[in-house]
Amino acid sequence: MAYPFFSLAKSRRTQPIDYAVAGVMIRVEAVAEHGMATIWDADILIWAASQIVEARDAGLRTSRLMAATPYEILTFIGRGVSARDYQRLKAALDRLQSTTIATTIRQSSEGRRHRFSWINEWVERFDLQGRPAGLELIVPDWFYNAVLDNAPILTIDRAYFSLTGGYDRWLYRIVRKHGGRQRHGWRFEFRHLYLKSGSLSPFKRFAFELRGIVHRQPLPGYRLWIENGPRRQTLLAFAPVVCGQPVDGLVLSGTGPIVPSGTDGSCYREPKTNLTRGQNSENSALNLESNRDSNFGSRTRRIGDKGVQMRDTNIAGPRDEN
Repeated sequence: MAYPFFSLAKSRRTQPIDYAVAGVMIRVEAVAEHGMATIWDADILIWAASQIVEARDAGLRTSRLMAATPYEILTFIGRGVSARDYQRLKAALDRLQSTTIATTIRQSSEGRRHRFSWINEWVERFDLQGRPAGLELIVPDWFYNAVLDNAPILTIDRAYFSLTGGYDRWLYRIVRKHGGRQRHGWRFEFRHLYLKSGSLSPFKRFAFELRGIVHRQPLPGYRLWIENGPRRQTLLAFAPVVCGQPVDGLVLSGTGPIVPSGTDGSCYREPKTNLTRGQNSENSALNLESNRDSNFGSRTRRIGDKGVQMRDTNIAGPRDEN
């Protein structure tokens, strides 16, 4: 959930994403015809992961080959079911199939890279009258094995599908991965988040967008605030809301809303800073000791290889590493 596997823009992106931090390398490439898979396209992978997990937990045989109607997929991810929505679904499948990822994540030997596409292939089925009868798709081994990993799979709030901004969706994934239950929340430098985003925007624009998200408080189940770090760097801090039930499930589920639901609006107001006036004022701990992808680790803008690891993935990452 915490790595830059997808474009955050609705406009077509063909420029690769290169990420190399703390021994993790990711490279995402797209073709000009379809463009790079977007964070909205990743909703289809969330659907796929939920089906695999539910089948496994029900004692059914799982497979990389999946079949469904467009209606089932579209309603699960909170989209409409018009002909236009169906065409958009097919365009998303094309982007997922044509986007390639190379990554060192979940590789047994150092420096080894795994290259794959989010969907190996997909097929559109028709009935005898020529009407769409369903879709079949095959997910890659890298994704399939990540979903079936022994680590618990994080749930997401169904309100996630209502988030319209690419930055909002990306930040929810980061927060959901790292939010945990720390008493004082979790913190990331703005600069470090910028690397994690894979954004093409200048850093100043990225920082502006983050501040806007803090002002709006759109992320279900979490509150955000900004702090100054010990070296005067700007930090984004976040923690689960205390007045609503925090998201705390072990598997993805497409049935019914996932928590929190009906939380009071006051839960999402920007909290007061942890700093108080006086000589003994200080920021809360940075929680960096348990974060292998540390804010202050070595950073490079050079290449990487990317993959989706359900322990650390964009899709439905695993448990919080807190």
